[in-house]
Amino acid sequence: MAVATGKKKSARRRQLEAAINYPIDWLEERSGLIGGLKYFLFRKVPGDTNWFHTLGSATLTAFLVQALTGVILAMYYQPDPNSAYQSIQHITNDLTLGWLVRGMHKWGASVFIILMFFHMARVFLFGAYKYPRELNWIIGVMLLAVGMLEGFTGYLLPWDQTAYWATVVGINLNGTAPILGPFLADFLRGGAEIGGDTLSRFYSMHMLLIPGLIFALIGLHLYLVIRLGVTSPPWSRDAAGADWAERETPATNGRSGLMRPGPRGNNGGDA
Repeated sequence: MAVATGKKKSARRRQLEAAINYPIDWLEERSGLIGGLKYFLFRKVPGDTNWFHTLGSATLTAFLVQALTGVILAMYYQPDPNSAYQSIQHITNDLTLGWLVRGMHKWGASVFIILMFFHMARVFLFGAYKYPRELNWIIGVMLLAVGMLEGFTGYLLPWDQTAYWATVVGINLNGTAPILGPFLADFLRGGAEIGGDTLSRFYSMHMLLIPGLIFALIGLHLYLVIRLGVTSPPWSRDAAGADWAERETPATNGRSGLMRPGPRGNNGGDA
């Protein structure tokens, strides 16, 4: 006589699961976000991926840390020439763990920029900028430029001697650019000299304009990563973009090139 080994769920447990699943099912039915999140987390990736592929996630994590610590600092920072430096000292010396939050934001900016360079180097060396991922490479270059601009606008905010004169040098360098240089320098200064208007302008760009642009570019970047997939490493036998080349088979007269990538190594033969 067979004995059932499975245990039936109690009525209380079924009610609890139904209560938990109801808002999830409600959200999924009306938006599809849960299905999209599952696809993002459990999508297929090449089996020969490695730790180099985590540089993009590390860069995103560094940016999120910058955003979180920046919001905390903005609660206490005063973008006024007469009180900006004093507010920084108050954050560092008087607030609980203020020194930690400011240190994470200050040094995290360098970590964010370094990780972006490492990530772009990995993409370049792995050939992940090739068809059909050229647009994602362009967006990545834009993210690097905007990220460096974010760091430049934040450098003035402590309003000390180092921040002031470093900003003077940076604005003067931008002013030497042909044609648009003088107009760009005047826009950054907010006038003829660096002063209160410059500080307010840099603060608004650092807190509102540039972060919003970075979030938008990251969203588009992640969408293209999900849509196009992850590129195999250079030592993989599968060509970068081969899956997309198989979907679209233009006439190439038997030749492989930029639009029809060929296998890597040994001319496509067996190892």
